[in-house]
Amino acid sequence: MANPRLLLLDEPSLGLAPLLVKEIFEIVRRINEEQGTTLILVEQNANMALQLAHYGYVMENGKIVMEGDAGDLQENPDVKEFYLGVAASGALKTYKDVKAYKRRKRWL
Repeated sequence: MANPRLLLLDEPSLGLAPLLVKEIFEIVRRINEEQGTTLILVEQNANMALQLAHYGYVMENGKIVMEGDAGDLQENPDVKEFYLGVAASGALKTYKDVKAYKRRKRWL
């Protein structure tokens, strides 16, 4: 348990207040940077996860549908629309827009 090389976190933000989520992700980032611990993070909060990650996988119904550098995934139009709530124009989407997809996910 002392100085692990790998740390697996499953939904560390689930059910927590936004301020606690920020604090948890900051602690996780520090563990990675200061101790050199590799982290495997399973998280539905795509925005927070991609800000922390170096590399990411997008899973849909238990299948990996996309993978790549976290920065590339953040800029991917499909990831922006379906997971980050950003419209093609760059504006934030409303709840109504998010609930009723304008187009289907290309990988389904």
